[in-house]
Amino acid sequence: MTPVSVILQSLLPELLLGIGGMALLVFGVLGKENKFVACTAAAILLLIVTAFLVLSAPAGLLFGGLFRTSDFTRYASLLILLGSAAALLLSFDYNKREAIARFEFPVLVLFATLGMLVMVSAGDLMTLYLGLELQSLSLYICAALARDELRSGEAGLKYFVLGALASGLLLYGISLVYGFGGTTNFAALAQELTSSPAAGYGTVIGIVFVLVGLAFKLSAAPFHMWTPDVYQGAPTPVTALMGTAPKVAAISLLVSVMLGPFGHLISQWQMLIQILSVISMLLGSLAAIGQTNIKRLMAYSSIGHMGYALIGLAAGDAAGVQAVLVYIAIYVAMSFGTFACVIAMRRQGKAVENIYDLAGLSAQNPGFALALAVLMWSMAGIPPLSGFFAKLYVFSAAIDAGLVPLAVIGVLTSVIGAFYYVRIIKVMYFDAGQPNFDKTPGSVRFVMAAGAIVTALLVFIPGPLISAAHAAASALLG
Repeated sequence: MTPVSVILQSLLPELLLGIGGMALLVFGVLGKENKFVACTAAAILLLIVTAFLVLSAPAGLLFGGLFRTSDFTRYASLLILLGSAAALLLSFDYNKREAIARFEFPVLVLFATLGMLVMVSAGDLMTLYLGLELQSLSLYICAALARDELRSGEAGLKYFVLGALASGLLLYGISLVYGFGGTTNFAALAQELTSSPAAGYGTVIGIVFVLVGLAFKLSAAPFHMWTPDVYQGAPTPVTALMGTAPKVAAISLLVSVMLGPFGHLISQWQMLIQILSVISMLLGSLAAIGQTNIKRLMAYSSIGHMGYALIGLAAGDAAGVQAVLVYIAIYVAMSFGTFACVIAMRRQGKAVENIYDLAGLSAQNPGFALALAVLMWSMAGIPPLSGFFAKLYVFSAAIDAGLVPLAVIGVLTSVIGAFYYVRIIKVMYFDAGQPNFDKTPGSVRFVMAAGAIVTALLVFIPGPLISAAHAAASALLG
């Protein structure tokens, strides 16, 4: 039996977020004035403290395998906490300018983060579902935070309706797996599914439904239909949150589930992952070409990037998992830096989102233009920036696993997708114009600079990231 002290130490990060979120909720409700700034600052502090607690949490299984901690869960949890903290930093000025500075937002972010941490630490299909729903319900509300904006309300409604459908499909898949496998525990399922009678058609159909539900949360095509509208309609800090932390949680959970309890059935689901990857890369590369709204463009970009990340999962081995983990870490840095640049696009107090509003930016604000150019070059996968090496890792893992056609498609779609990233750089540096953007707040400049610097310099010191990803992959695959 696990000692109580070990259980408490393992659960301390989640307990801190849960109790802290409820305390901030009470604090905000009882206050006579708007507590947005105080609650947001406290939430960021809670996320930082939680990160240190995650690092010190002992590895092991709790509650009969319902919950687990390892190097894999630590790696994913730290990226989730980083994405959530960046989104809260971006919200300080934006929410006040848009008159949505409500204390409920940081509380919802804390609860969404708690759900994500539970997702990546799940050792059972039911724990997985509870964490996913806690995350989803919080994000549905965040997407509709700007209640007076039609687009925000529409984004929240679309996300809720389609998310409820995806959750139903996921739960149906879990019920099928339980019905044919006799358990929802990951370790027990892995042992049970090694025998051919349990791994019949019913179990495979259940796995397909589980995969569909998780692919929706990942916004992988063809389950991407909510992504462009929600990215565009939601307040930009919420979009920044949805483009970073939930992506880490979803891809980590997908890797954990497919290579954990369903790892022995890789021949049954590997082709499905390849199909999802190819469709996502093609859609992300082609559909973004005609976009002029930068938030919609980033939505299609995220679909394409998730397609590249799925290449590593399709490889189905330790090298593939390591490639996925490296890729998603670099993607988080690129994403929160890019969304900081989007938030900085304000003219006379109003947000502007058209790509051509960036015309002439290099002359007016060379630092802003340089940061965005670095991020766009990296997202395009052009060397020597870190985005190139992220793609190189997943392509190498695919080739080593014998998935050469998948790697070739990835390279071709990267070339196509480079067009719309380079177009943004061309508009900033070669098109004439007067952006006349408002002064960028310090918190936004910090996130923008951090994203650009990490993206540019990570290639020179890749050792810690690669070592952490290797340890996480080894912990997952035993």
